[in-house]
Amino acid sequence: MGDTGCRTTTPSVRQEPTLMPRLALYALTVCVLAVAAAVVSFVQGSWLGIVWVLLAGLSSNMTWYYARRGRDRDRGTSVTG
Repeated sequence: MGDTGCRTTTPSVRQEPTLMPRLALYALTVCVLAVAAAVVSFVQGSWLGIVWVLLAGLSSNMTWYYARRGRDRDRGTSVTG
């Protein structure tokens, strides 16, 4: 006749996969732009491209870290261990 208030089954909650965290996207953008700047610098004969390569390396590591941190936060595990 009516709902007795008790549920026999629990509704399954399906969580959609999350996109890459915003900081990871910013770091990826910086990485791509730094690589492009390094190429342009080396083509023009400037040794300033070395600085751009170092910045690309740093920002790629940041991209990896923030993307992994976002993925692991959804899983409930730690990035560092």
